[in-house]
Amino acid sequence: MQIYLVGGAVRDRLLGEPVGERDWVVVGATPEEMTKAGYRQVGRSFPVFIHPDTGEEYALARTERKTGPGYHGFEFDTAPTVTLEQDLRRRDLTINAMAEDPTGAVIDPYGGRADLDARRLRHVSDAFREDPVRILRVARFAARFKRFGFSVESTTLTLMRDMVAAGEADALVAERVWRETESALATDNPDEFLRVLQDCGALRAVYPELAALFGVPQPAQHHPEVDTGVHVLLALAAAARLSPSPEVRFAVMCHDLGKGETPAAEWPKHHGHERRGAKLLHALCDRVGAPNRFRELAEQVTLYHGLCHRADELKPATILKLLENTDAFRRPARFAEFLLACEADARGRTGLEDNTYPQASLLAIARDAAAAVQPQDFLAAGLSGAKLGAALREARIAAIAATRRDPDANERPAR
Repeated sequence: MQIYLVGGAVRDRLLGEPVGERDWVVVGATPEEMTKAGYRQVGRSFPVFIHPDTGEEYALARTERKTGPGYHGFEFDTAPTVTLEQDLRRRDLTINAMAEDPTGAVIDPYGGRADLDARRLRHVSDAFREDPVRILRVARFAARFKRFGFSVESTTLTLMRDMVAAGEADALVAERVWRETESALATDNPDEFLRVLQDCGALRAVYPELAALFGVPQPAQHHPEVDTGVHVLLALAAAARLSPSPEVRFAVMCHDLGKGETPAAEWPKHHGHERRGAKLLHALCDRVGAPNRFRELAEQVTLYHGLCHRADELKPATILKLLENTDAFRRPARFAEFLLACEADARGRTGLEDNTYPQASLLAIARDAAAAVQPQDFLAAGLSGAKLGAALREARIAAIAATRRDPDANERPAR
């Protein structure tokens, strides 16, 4: 029995990155020998074992044979005769196909170390084409390692395009699409995830609502980049600079979906895209199983980002309605995320990346002023029911109006 550290732990150590989970490959062993040694077997497709002390995963070295379309169409061979090199050959990228022996020596049969130095994401072998999930993984690694200067190697991108053309991307299961998306949203460059999927053609298979935005024009005076798809990439990059929150980034990613359904005769204007976008957003979230915390913020940004941009033009009563619709009084932290997403939208435009966004400060101050007016203030006066609601509303409108007359109000920093 020979045990090797493999995959991401080896890659990240060589990159100087913190090592998180550690995965191990066992060569020359049978399931019976593993259980006899105290490992606990899990998994049905192929034997994976949990170490009795560390809880880390140990997988028997294996080879794969494609038997059908999609992610699950494989047969596995985990015989003790399978070598380490054979196991590494089935992996997706060369930088993930390295191993480390108990002495710390790196075993690198497919040039992963050279690709690390060259900042290159390159497939190990033609077996890459057998698993469509690898398209998503390459896009995610491109997003994660963009800050190091990594890019997808041209032959790998061509192979991904061939897979899409063959219909492999159509077989991706929604659960895995969401898992890879959520991981990509947590990287420094989530826009690169979408860019790679668009470049290889897979975006139309996994997120057709987003793919439909590319080539759709917007008014150049507001959007110098013109193309709506390009704007979404720029806005997502801005969101990554403004906030580490995956929910904020997802909301920005989806905020303009409705523009993909604007009739061409109405271009470059997009009247009513907010309501169209909310409908598309719900369909997208249902399809991939996005959690409610992502869906709820994205819906608010989709519906109300235009109002937020015009905050300095809105009447106090309209601002109060916006605060109520975004649940700003009960959920101030989420309202702060709403403002960040709207700021990312405003700054996700060519040449406007460094612009200030005073609307966020204006609305944050208005929220705090209105929230300071409480129902208890009117209960003591004997008001109740509809009269209480009307009095509370008028007082909150007056409080918002007072912030407009405060000469220092708009100088307060946005939260």
